[in-house]
Amino acid sequence: MVLNLLQWRSLSSCSLLKLTPPLFRFCCTYPFTNLSAFSNKRFMKKPSKHNSITPKVTNFLRLFYLCRNIENLKPLGSVLIVRGLMRDKDAVAEFIISCFHLDTPELALSAFEGIEKPSVFLQNLMIRRLCNHGLFEDVLYVYLKCRVLGCSTDNFTFPFVIKASSALGAVWMAEGVHCVVFKTGFEENLVIQTALVDFYGKTGRMGKARLVLDRISQPDLVTWNALISGYSLNGFDKDAFEVLRQIRMMGLKPNVSTLASIIPLCARMKCYDIGKSINGLVIKSGFSSDVILTPALISMYADDGNLFVARNLFDSASEKNVVIWNSMISAYAQNQKFSEVFKMFQEMLQANIQPNMVTFVSIIPCCENPDNFWYGKSLHAHVMKYRLDSQLSVATALLSMYAKLGDLNSAEFIFYQMPRRNILSWNSMISGYGYNGLSDASLAAFCCMQVEGFDPDAISIISILSACSKLEAILLGKAAHAFSFRKGFDSNLNLSNALLAFYSDCGQLSSCFKLFLKTALRDVISWNTLISGCIHNGDTEKAVALLHEMQREECKLDLVTLISIIPICSMTENLIQGRTLHGYTIKTGFSCDVSLVNALISMYSNCGDINAGKFLFEVMPWRSIVSWNALMTGCRYHNLQNEVIATFCQMIREGQKPNYVTLLNLLPACSSLLQGKSIHAFAVRTGIIVEIPIITSLISMYARYEYTISCLFLFGMGERKDIALWNAVMSAYIKTRNAKEAVTFFCELLHARVEPDFITFLSLISACVQLSCLNLSNSIMAYIIQKGFDKHIVISNALIDLYARCGNISVAKKIFEDLPSKDAVSWSAMINGYGLHGDSNSALALLSQMKHSGIRPDGCTYTSVLSACSHGGFADQGWMIFNSMVEEGVPPRMEHYACMVDLLGRTGQLSEAYNFVEKLPCKPSTSLLESLLGACRAHGNVELGEKISRLLFQLDPKNSGSYVMLYNIYAATGRWMDANRVRSDMEERQLRKLPGFSLVEGNRHPVE
Repeated sequence: MVLNLLQWRSLSSCSLLKLTPPLFRFCCTYPFTNLSAFSNKRFMKKPSKHNSITPKVTNFLRLFYLCRNIENLKPLGSVLIVRGLMRDKDAVAEFIISCFHLDTPELALSAFEGIEKPSVFLQNLMIRRLCNHGLFEDVLYVYLKCRVLGCSTDNFTFPFVIKASSALGAVWMAEGVHCVVFKTGFEENLVIQTALVDFYGKTGRMGKARLVLDRISQPDLVTWNALISGYSLNGFDKDAFEVLRQIRMMGLKPNVSTLASIIPLCARMKCYDIGKSINGLVIKSGFSSDVILTPALISMYADDGNLFVARNLFDSASEKNVVIWNSMISAYAQNQKFSEVFKMFQEMLQANIQPNMVTFVSIIPCCENPDNFWYGKSLHAHVMKYRLDSQLSVATALLSMYAKLGDLNSAEFIFYQMPRRNILSWNSMISGYGYNGLSDASLAAFCCMQVEGFDPDAISIISILSACSKLEAILLGKAAHAFSFRKGFDSNLNLSNALLAFYSDCGQLSSCFKLFLKTALRDVISWNTLISGCIHNGDTEKAVALLHEMQREECKLDLVTLISIIPICSMTENLIQGRTLHGYTIKTGFSCDVSLVNALISMYSNCGDINAGKFLFEVMPWRSIVSWNALMTGCRYHNLQNEVIATFCQMIREGQKPNYVTLLNLLPACSSLLQGKSIHAFAVRTGIIVEIPIITSLISMYARYEYTISCLFLFGMGERKDIALWNAVMSAYIKTRNAKEAVTFFCELLHARVEPDFITFLSLISACVQLSCLNLSNSIMAYIIQKGFDKHIVISNALIDLYARCGNISVAKKIFEDLPSKDAVSWSAMINGYGLHGDSNSALALLSQMKHSGIRPDGCTYTSVLSACSHGGFADQGWMIFNSMVEEGVPPRMEHYACMVDLLGRTGQLSEAYNFVEKLPCKPSTSLLESLLGACRAHGNVELGEKISRLLFQLDPKNSGSYVMLYNIYAATGRWMDANRVRSDMEERQLRKLPGFSLVEGNRHPVE
């Protein structure tokens, strides 16, 4: 028995639900024929125009409102099917509404499938509800099905279909709907036109979006907002501001949606003054408490670094929802205030605000620093607690965090536990492998991603290019370039910069320049990549030219540009250019950056202005370990060994912990073996001894004091497969004049199956020079050719010098002539070879050829030429070459002065030689004076010999050679009393004449 209406109203919801089974039985037995005839305004959304509903049927329809779960609803759906009510649009409509109300859209879809030909009303109802639930694929399915069934459409259908197409990126679908809109005459409908503007904006077709809007006779603010949103989304920031200006001129007042689209543009364009004005407009318009605008304003001020105002906006918000909390957390994260981020998160939990997916996506990247590892673990636990681990974006953020922390096992676990993956999660895994140096694994993941059916995007290509750079996989990188071009990614600026970096890292500068010239859009990163590539490949002239071109194109130099370009001034010792760049850094406000100041210290030190470097160091508010090392390197470069030691002591006093670079600067400054041992002990105590460069530097230090036992002990401590250690020991043997041991050690290297490098061969060639063994030289040259090292110009230059010194000038000449390209060292070595063989004419002729070939002689070349003139006795040519050297801007060094003194001494011009010595701008060296003293002996000039001897005794009183030469001068002229006096002085000073030796090459070995 059916209860009357008053009785129904008096029952509670729980009581009504208990009556559902008997009501279901009643409905099954009641003979409903046309339910639409019993519609009642009280319960139906769209009442029928014909008849009113009877009380009995009213009670049945009211059951839809009493359903609290799907189990209550399913029986009513069965009634619709059993009693043939699926043809009644009002009954079906109530069922569909109830399905969506109970969040069971699949049941509504199942019922809709049973309708033979849905009405426009049901079609629109279904499409609207699906769209509101975000089921955009089902929206398109329903629309297409209705089109196939011949259902008509109206102005309520198209906006939701267009919205679904936009969300799915189904361009073909929306464009087809646009055609249908024209065909059916709905093109004048403002709602549909606004939906089309929104669609074209979201899919990046701003030209079509503007065209649609221009055809609207009277667009309203909603339509203009859709256009502004499209411009903002696609980076057309200036166009968005222009539309805002048009809106104001038309007398339309911007609303919340307008301002929500404009405020992010102010941050993106760095137009913070405009943003502040808009903030004033927000307050004036009464929108200051709006929950949409407050997060946008917080983000804008955070981008400007103004966290104080951002925090004030947050604190003044009357209602703090999760979006406002997220915006403040993101603001702190963006400004690297990680402690504040974690504090805000704790306050959020204490305020009983449940974090959502965006919260964790903002916080998790803050834990990528090893110091915040346990925060990351805690956040992972919170993610599990709130059951957000299945959210793809959160899982991807966790994956990236663990990868950055080096915990690849956890990253892989999260990745493989994902129920579904998207391109972002794959990209995170690919970049995670690359970040941890597993380039091969990165490439493998890239291949697996494609096997799984995911098309790589621009981020995928950027990650894979990094792996190709590390592996030097040039062909694979070029394939990635071709793929990106085919997919249309070549217009992506970040990808273009990644390609530039790839070609630069692989030494493909020509390809790098071609790509750069073809790229329509460039930013400062593009220029920096190309400039650093030129510097890395040794082409400093191109780097400087690019810098000038960059300034001509009005691209502002940033911090990276300056740090990259300043070392060029160090390489070329161009102090004026360095000072100019220093002035620019002060003007642009970069002069306080520690990394930049470190580069400036190095520049001034290398350019000879060590005082400027010290001044910069002293005024630094905070010094890093690099700052101390830069100053110590500068002092060492200028042989200020005491300054190096003093700087190190100051560094220790100020509590700065040295690293291995510090000790590398300190070891060459050691003035005694005891100091060297102290540094060795410090390296052991601090654990720095494990660094290979420190071990090799210590070997070099002990070799300086001929302590070869310690050299071998250090060699045993290191990794025996490291060629640097073998090279260091070979160099130590050569420094201590133990060439035979160096060759033996090289044989051990080969037995240990360690591959020699070009430094090994340079050391081996130096050993051969000491041994003057032609047979050994031939064997080494053959091995060098077999290994392919003869293509290194440095090796070829060393071989030229070796054969010249071993007496085979013809082989030296052949090597020189066969060189595909010659540098200044090649010419100098050959000229020196001719000089050693007394062929001064050939040496002078070769100098002339060198100048004609376009290579400018350097100081070493002039030393070789002057030495050749000295051997040949060409005094006039020697003076001419010395003067031309000065005129060409090559500053004379002590070796040039020594060659001139030797030349004048050999030709008997002793007075001119002595006058030359007296006019020297610096104190003469011992070897120079010994050369002049030898000339005095040869020409019997006792008086001048005595003067030179007195100078030598003052410079080097322990040098027995000076006494021996003066004794020989006296003996040669028969002044035996003076000669005996010199002998007595030697005995008093306990000086002994060093025995001489010569090498004569036998059948197999050189014999002393």
